[in-house]
Amino acid sequence: MTFGFAPSSAASLSPSASASRLLEPAEWADAGIPLLRNPREVVSGLHTRHRPRPGTAVVAVLDPEERLCASASFGRRSAPADGWMFRNALLAQLRRVIPHDLRRRTPVRTAVLLYCREGDARWTEEDGAWMWGLRDACTLHGLRCGAYITLTHDGWQVLGEGRGGRRPNADSPPEPFALSEAPPLSPRTGGAASEVLRRAAAR
Repeated sequence: MTFGFAPSSAASLSPSASASRLLEPAEWADAGIPLLRNPREVVSGLHTRHRPRPGTAVVAVLDPEERLCASASFGRRSAPADGWMFRNALLAQLRRVIPHDLRRRTPVRTAVLLYCREGDARWTEEDGAWMWGLRDACTLHGLRCGAYITLTHDGWQVLGEGRGGRRPNADSPPEPFALSEAPPLSPRTGGAASEVLRRAAAR
């Protein structure tokens, strides 16, 4: 089954339609996003693995115990913030590093997004577009939508939760931390899928 939009529809989208593809902080808070038990551990682990700089997004999939299953980082294109575009970029990365869970009745794994950017920790429309994109990509990949985290020069912030810290930040060197040192879970399927997951978790 293929999900997506026809190119002609995307080309004809108006600025008002583009603006609607974002989530306000109140909408995000009402969406029932699961809280991270140890957000600093998650942030430090992803920072150590990917060393993001401003303009870099890191999408990660966590198991029910908050252990890292797979992750990928990619640069944000220099284009207006648009949730549909962000959704497509996130979905492409998820499809590249981990099989979907669409056959499950209830999502088991959770995707979180860490976005390193300029500015301070306050919510921006760009953040709202990333939130919209993450939620939609998770639905299309059979995952629970997890936390959206910004990483700036001042530190990190879990938007919608009010939790954050000064380190790591966009300028700090990677820290050895529990998540980055924990071995990834062995996938249940064998062959090529196992190799893809092993390589993705090692990134």
